Amino acid sequence: MRIRMTDGRTLVGCFLCTDRDCNVILGSAQEYLKPSDSFAASEPRVLGLAMVPGHHIVSIEVELENLGSPQYL
Repeated sequence: MRIRMTDGRTLVGCFLCTDRDCNVILGSAQEYLKPSDSFAASEPRVLGLAMVPGHHIVSIEVELENLGSPQYL
């Protein structure tokens, strides 16, 4: 699952759960910073287990190529 946030960051990880406030928990999460003019997109930062507050979520996408093999096991 790919989550784009209001500050331009993108988190990619395995969806684990959500709650009534639309917060999302990702397992095996990696953080990608927003590329700027001064430097290209760098290596992702490994976060592991991450909680994304619902009010910071801009969009959520499902990556179909990773559906067959959960990465958090």
